[in-house]
Amino acid sequence: MRTGSEPTTARSPLRMRFWLSLWGVVWAIAGTVAFALAGRTGWAVACGVLWLVITVDLALVLRHIRQGPHYQPGPDVPPYEPDHGDTR
Repeated sequence: MRTGSEPTTARSPLRMRFWLSLWGVVWAIAGTVAFALAGRTGWAVACGVLWLVITVDLALVLRHIRQGPHYQPGPDVPPYEPDHGDTR
């Protein structure tokens, strides 16, 4: 019997974030190349910075996926008792 308040069918959005980040990397690369070829240096730099941010996010998502479910308690782990303040 579950004692937690979270849904029993809850899923992590990490796989969705992975695919969205991958899609973003493709578009950021395409934007960087297209704007660089068109001579729009400012827009090319903006797309390059976006590419960097998306790549860092993708690396963090992959790191969390590789960590596995060790940081998520199973159904036999009761929820944490909330902090009720100082009880000294």
